[in-house]
Amino acid sequence: MRILITNDDGINARGLDVLHDIASELAGKSGEVWTVAPAFEQSGVGHCISLMSPVMVSDFGDRRFAAHGSPTDCVIAALHHVMRECPPDLVISGVNRGNNSAENAMYSGTLGAAMEAALQGVKSIALSQYFGPANRHLADPFEASRRHGLATVKKILEKGVWTNEEYGVFYNVNFPPVPSSEVKGLKAARQGRRRHIKMRVEPAMSPTGRRFLWVAGGLQEQEASEFSDAYWNGKGHISVTPMRADLTAHDALEALKAIE
Repeated sequence: MRILITNDDGINARGLDVLHDIASELAGKSGEVWTVAPAFEQSGVGHCISLMSPVMVSDFGDRRFAAHGSPTDCVIAALHHVMRECPPDLVISGVNRGNNSAENAMYSGTLGAAMEAALQGVKSIALSQYFGPANRHLADPFEASRRHGLATVKKILEKGVWTNEEYGVFYNVNFPPVPSSEVKGLKAARQGRRRHIKMRVEPAMSPTGRRFLWVAGGLQEQEASEFSDAYWNGKGHISVTPMRADLTAHDALEALKAIE
């Protein structure tokens, strides 16, 4: 198996090292792991692409490249340039430092990369490690994803739905904010909503008297909609959420026909 890995935390991120270990075991001795990741952190860029500026790609070693662009740019660069002659069988994005459950999925560059791979017709999975009081200060805060990541990906590849529809399925995986020994197993879950979390700003003044706004989220340990991804993460489970790039509100479409 030939696997492409990427992320939104940057090529030097600790989570990317965890992912490389997972991908290497999955690919096996006869397989290959290729890395095309952002040169710098790109958290929160979603499915952003660089239309107005070129993307520089730098060689960082054997099958390892850094792109000066977004995670989506990285996938496009990999599929149409770096790996043009040897396309991947699977794209894995992560392991993100922080959860991409619930509303966080809408902003995630980690998910943006997986979404782009699905749009390009390649199987893809996004992996994220939820951080919280129980694992934030561990020697290895990624230990839940490090220990359970390989088995989780294998189960998704074996049991998951992989379609050739207009918008193919990709998978959003979130590992809970607990030590690896306290992980309770997998839950297939819908994308949830933590209703008390909204993006906000924190004003700041520069030494020169100019006003700036820091964009920030809220505390992640908030109540989430029942049986959703964030709900199960909070109870120590790994959530697996099938997703598509199709943004149509299908439940509202039939009622909307009244306007015709």
